Amino acid sequence: MDELTILAVAAVIVVVAVTSFSDRVGVAAPILLVIVGVGLSLVPGVPTVTMNPDVILDVVLPLLLYAAAVNMPARDFRRDLGAISALSVVLVVVSAFAVGLLIWWLLPDLGFAAAVALGAVVSPPDAVAATSIGKRLGLPGRLVTILEGEGLVNDATALVVLRSAVVATAGAISVGGVLADFGYAVVVAVVIGIVVGWVSIQIRARLEQPVTSTAISLVVPFIAFMPAEHLEASGVLAVVVAGIVTGIKSPRLLSSQARVSERTNWRTVLLLLEHGVFLVLGLQIALLVDEVQEAHLSVGGALALGLLVTVVLFVIRFAFVAPMITVMARQQERAQGKSQWYDSARERLENHPDASQQRITRLRHMITRRQADASFFSHEGIGKRGGFVIAWSGMRGVVTVAAAQTLPEDLPYRPQLILIAFTVAVVTLVVQGGTLPLLIRILGIRGTDEEEMQRELTRLINTLAEASEDLLESPALHRNDGEPFSEKILEMARKRTRKLPESVSTETLQVWTTARQEQQELQRKLLEAQQDALLDAQASGVYRSQSIESAQQFLDRRNMLID
Repeated sequence: MDELTILAVAAVIVVVAVTSFSDRVGVAAPILLVIVGVGLSLVPGVPTVTMNPDVILDVVLPLLLYAAAVNMPARDFRRDLGAISALSVVLVVVSAFAVGLLIWWLLPDLGFAAAVALGAVVSPPDAVAATSIGKRLGLPGRLVTILEGEGLVNDATALVVLRSAVVATAGAISVGGVLADFGYAVVVAVVIGIVVGWVSIQIRARLEQPVTSTAISLVVPFIAFMPAEHLEASGVLAVVVAGIVTGIKSPRLLSSQARVSERTNWRTVLLLLEHGVFLVLGLQIALLVDEVQEAHLSVGGALALGLLVTVVLFVIRFAFVAPMITVMARQQERAQGKSQWYDSARERLENHPDASQQRITRLRHMITRRQADASFFSHEGIGKRGGFVIAWSGMRGVVTVAAAQTLPEDLPYRPQLILIAFTVAVVTLVVQGGTLPLLIRILGIRGTDEEEMQRELTRLINTLAEASEDLLESPALHRNDGEPFSEKILEMARKRTRKLPESVSTETLQVWTTARQEQQELQRKLLEAQQDALLDAQASGVYRSQSIESAQQFLDRRNMLID
């Protein structure tokens, strides 16, 4: 126990130190941690660290995916669902079978099904390094969304293919059976994820203490994961769906204090988990080499095969992304011609003599949403340079190594296969991940202009201020006991509401404080009106996700001082 405690403390210290250092040198922390881990594993006297694949796949992975899914803007995910699905499902399957054919050709004694199992292991990229680099260098939000979305779903595809391939090694499954299992795993996982996400957020909305709400959020991933796995569906996909449902519902149902508390606690958990697993990944090298040597297999041969597989995966990803970008470019062209059509449709709707007000409102909302989608596609194109970044961001990670260690013990060449997977993960992380910042700078890809973002945020805050002004002038505004608010308090609120856009534009983001119960009641009502207006703005799709998130954090900070 003492040795385990020392190792855990040392790991936390190394993770924090390397993470802090990475910010200074401009290299993603996961890459540095893998290099540090490999270096430490070669130092005499450093204890051997073993990676328990069940812990990684059944504990760490659900937590990582849930936290990423909660923060994934659902609207952006929906808009790029086609590209995300292509990368996380089609490309993973194609890569698995292509690598499987290669390994089967080179190691015919292994068997085709077992070779496809290895292909499934190395097929899903790990988006942690890519997105951390992308966000730090200011990549366009759409690029980051596609990479994050791919990382959310591709693990589920790969693990389902891996499970089917392992079963097929015993000759107990057909192609039709694989397709049926895949469909079953997806449908059941989606249903479980929706139910768990909806029920958990309803329960948390009724908890008064933010700490208890956050505690519940820590177990939600496992509540979704375990029943899905028990029913032989995709546990990780169930976790992702539960996280997305939670992210959609939390702004409306959870208090701002609960959201801020949850955000802080999850960031700490993710820092240790995300970066800790990469450190452990690097520490595995000495152990894996020893296992290959003990099995009297060739270490050099495994490393060479790992490099060959890396090249094949690289070529397949580039070949796949190129036509995908062409399809997205055509989508952009179609979207550019739709804006005028939507304006005409809105005008015809307003002048329709037989339409009811309720139907007009519903159709107006639908037109606004679709016009916002068209505007997004026409102005947020990926282009060839963005496609190059997507193709280059195929770094594999800890899931690849952990999944490799779940291969059956009696599988021929098993130690070599695990070392091959490890080689693919380390080489892609260090080479592709290490050169990605340089590539982004050479291509000259930049995110949204800061001044434009500030203008959009100010416009959004103006919308929230208008919602407050409308409430202040409403005759229906009254205190909880039915009495009207005093005119003095109302006038103070009007003055502060008028200053709201100015406080954002100067980035002070300061809020007023109060000690009187009457003031607190009024402020809560104003913030509720602003929150409703923000949700409406989010649903319309007119504003960027970054602006919505900034405005949400702004309201949460204001609300924190009231709660």
